[in-house]
Amino acid sequence: MAGERQDRHPRQPHPPDLHARLRSELGRIDEQLRALLSSMDRLQGLLDAVVAISREVELPAVLHRIVTTAMDLVGARYGALGVLDASGERLEQFVTAGLSERERAALAETGLPRGRGVLGHLIRYPEPLRIDDIPAHPSSAGFPPGHPRLHTLLGVAISVRGEIYGDLYLSERHDGKPFDLHDENVVVALAGAAGIAIENVRLFERIRVGAEQFQRLLLPTLPDLRPFTAAAIYRPAAEPSQLGGDWYDAVPLPDRVVAVVIGDVVGHDLRAAAAMASTRNMMRALLFDRSEPPGAVLARLDRALEGITDNPVTTTTLARVEPDEPGWRLRWSTAGHVPPLLLTRERRATYLLGEPGLPLGVDTEQPRPDHSRPLPPDATLVFFTDGLVEHPEHPIDERLHVLAGLAVEHSALPLPAFVRALADHHPSDGHDDMAILAVRTPPGDLEHPGEPADDGPRG
Repeated sequence: MAGERQDRHPRQPHPPDLHARLRSELGRIDEQLRALLSSMDRLQGLLDAVVAISREVELPAVLHRIVTTAMDLVGARYGALGVLDASGERLEQFVTAGLSERERAALAETGLPRGRGVLGHLIRYPEPLRIDDIPAHPSSAGFPPGHPRLHTLLGVAISVRGEIYGDLYLSERHDGKPFDLHDENVVVALAGAAGIAIENVRLFERIRVGAEQFQRLLLPTLPDLRPFTAAAIYRPAAEPSQLGGDWYDAVPLPDRVVAVVIGDVVGHDLRAAAAMASTRNMMRALLFDRSEPPGAVLARLDRALEGITDNPVTTTTLARVEPDEPGWRLRWSTAGHVPPLLLTRERRATYLLGEPGLPLGVDTEQPRPDHSRPLPPDATLVFFTDGLVEHPEHPIDERLHVLAGLAVEHSALPLPAFVRALADHHPSDGHDDMAILAVRTPPGDLEHPGEPADDGPRG
């Protein structure tokens, strides 16, 4: 019986071709999954690349980032971006990546590529270009001496506002394979984002330049302060398109007195710049109105600002350099501002510390302390805003110490070069705009401090 049941229901083996079909289908599904994962990775890489490019705010950095991110996306060993000139027929800039220092040195003597060969082909025909064998291509013109011998190329044009801006070139995949359609699609997508990034950074540059020019128009040209020499400099913040509230001023007053002002309105926008201009003009009017100690002038300015403006909080230092036979005397008052630096001709640097007053716009009832000290001949007073020294990773006292060392190091320079050196080598992180005003007392005959010195006008 059991045997009969066994014979009645025999086991049927799977056909051999079914096993093969199953293996083939599983292999196909596995291949599709791998392709999907690879596409997802590339998509994520493309998104990351677009974000990285859009973060750059300087055109050279944007162009270099476009090249390097394209290389990363397709695994290319070499990359370059050729920027076209106004005619659209020749290259005026060529940004490269992947070359060794030896290769760069060898190519330095050949100069800028002239847009011939396969580079010129893409300029003339701005469609995506894939070449598996560069020397065999009809447009190939060979390589200059010292150039790596390349075989594969992927070229894509970059357009900005509908016009060809330049061409992106990639060569030699790390795996030795030629570039494929997936590589082309990724780089074409990147080129579209690159065009937007280039346009944005050019707009930022125009805004930055306009803002900086506007800011400089608000600042005064230093008058003739003889017998003193004076020089000032303003540097905008590293972040583009920002207006600042930093300002400086120097005003000759009767009785051979010179008033010196440095200040900083809180904020980085048009309101801060406008508040800076109104505060500076009010200060000038009050200085001419009557002869008062700096603290009294600041107190009157604070009350005026409170009564007729809604200006933000402002820090400032007002100083008067007065005749004090046989030399000069400095009188100053500070409204929440960093202290001035006094540099003697013996190369000693001292911060003029004293009881500070509150910033303008905080409390008009609080007193404004005045301070005084004699000034030696050939001494340099350095007034500056906190953008010169502020750094989030360092205490302010440490940065002030570094600035004093810089001042001593460059003390022998003429004042215009001196203030430039301080601005160039500033110990801050550059996040804020900075202003510097330096005034130097005469080195000669101090018995007649009101007479012009022989060393000419201010620097």
